[in-house]
Amino acid sequence: MSVPEELLTTPAPEPGVVFRARGEGRTVWLNGDVYTVKASGDESRGAMTLIEASVPPGGGPPLHTHDVEDEAFYVLDGELEIYAGERTFRARAGDYVFIPHGTVHGFRNTGTHPARQLLIFTPGGYERFFLEAGSPVVAARPAPPRDPADDGRINDVGEKYGSVQIQFTRGRTADARADLAHHTDTEQEIRV
Repeated sequence: MSVPEELLTTPAPEPGVVFRARGEGRTVWLNGDVYTVKASGDESRGAMTLIEASVPPGGGPPLHTHDVEDEAFYVLDGELEIYAGERTFRARAGDYVFIPHGTVHGFRNTGTHPARQLLIFTPGGYERFFLEAGSPVVAARPAPPRDPADDGRINDVGEKYGSVQIQFTRGRTADARADLAHHTDTEQEIRV
């Protein structure tokens, strides 16, 4: 039995294989940042979620936790301060930080230019938080700045997915970055 010529030159797609080109993926605005889902939990059979984040100067979420998901950060461009427990890392392009679930963490763009990073969540499924809590992107418009009036709604969605913003657990509505004053090791950097 011979194989038709077109099958020899055009590989059949493999089950579960995902290709998402640059600029593709469901994209939302959240806390002044832009988040694009590159791979969902469903697409990875529950293994992971991959999100590309574009973070303007001063941007980033409040400190928060995840009950289930571990989170990893890989910085593509720019510079971010990544907070994990009692430590702060100054992460630049090419740097990686892994944060186990249950650890208080967050990040902030401390530079003067937008930063881009990949967020990797394991197991998958946490993209649902971003898609539900975020707002649809409007073409040719920049992301609106973080609006503290949205904090309650965002926290409610976060709790639905096992994430809590720290300022709410302390009964405050101020930006959680103020809590960093309580950190004792904020200048530590780790380079591998």
